Amino acid sequence: MDMIRWNRRSVLASIALFSLGAGVGARSAVARAAAGTRYTMTAFTNSSDSELYVYESQDATNFELLGANAYRPPAGLVRDPSLLRHTDGSYYLTYTTAGDGHTIGFARSTDRINWTHVSDYPVPVPVPKAEAAWAPKWFTHMPGFVGVLVSISQGHGFTPYLMIATDPARPIWSPPIPLIGIGPQQPGHLGFIDTTIVANDGSYYAFAKNESTKFIELAVAPHPLGPYRFIGLGDWAGWGAPREGQCVVALPSGGHRIYFDAYTEGKYFYSDSVDGFRTWTAPVELPELSGTVRHFTVLSEQTIAR
Repeated sequence: MDMIRWNRRSVLASIALFSLGAGVGARSAVARAAAGTRYTMTAFTNSSDSELYVYESQDATNFELLGANAYRPPAGLVRDPSLLRHTDGSYYLTYTTAGDGHTIGFARSTDRINWTHVSDYPVPVPVPKAEAAWAPKWFTHMPGFVGVLVSISQGHGFTPYLMIATDPARPIWSPPIPLIGIGPQQPGHLGFIDTTIVANDGSYYAFAKNESTKFIELAVAPHPLGPYRFIGLGDWAGWGAPREGQCVVALPSGGHRIYFDAYTEGKYFYSDSVDGFRTWTAPVELPELSGTVRHFTVLSEQTIAR
């Protein structure tokens, strides 16, 4: 598998295979979470965007510090860190290396606290007129593969792309493939960033920050690559704007929680949905860490039943 030669056709064929069962897998993961769940947050902070901070929670609300300055990359930044627990038992981090950079970074850990740099990957190379790569997010709805969603600017706004590999430890990444329906909507539109995708009931839901309006909007598709249609525009969920850094996790109750960064206010909020993303609770400020953490992701893992 590691020797696969990627081209657009092989990427589409691989995604077609794993997408057939992704909705069922997502539902079973929620059921297993009821046994007990640990939530790990990886973030950069207001004081530093070149050092990783790691936090842990048992209830997805109250987070305690596991490691301050847990990782500093050999060069560049560690903004927008996204965390993955792979089948090899290790944790993998992907992150933005620079505000105008052409790479995203990767690091590995066995304990979430001590990290080793894996590589900086030049994502935009295969994308015409690419200028920057931001906010990579792990995409895990595909048995046998790992994916990364990354927002790529081509001089006229951001578009989310998906690239896949067979192993995050020895990544041979596919060419980035754009998500159909999520990108600059008309001349002058700045596109969408921080896109994260959740598989639910056989469909794929993309939460994407509209970079022109600064609202987090919602689109749905029957396939990870689209075509996506927007079903939540503007302030459809009552979260306000400007907002960014959205992260969505499944809760033991069967619902979902979204976290987002109210960056101009210096605050972080969360909001819950129990009806398949149609309605959301009023935003609640994250205890203790609001005003400290920036653009984080939260990884939920099953733990021993209590």
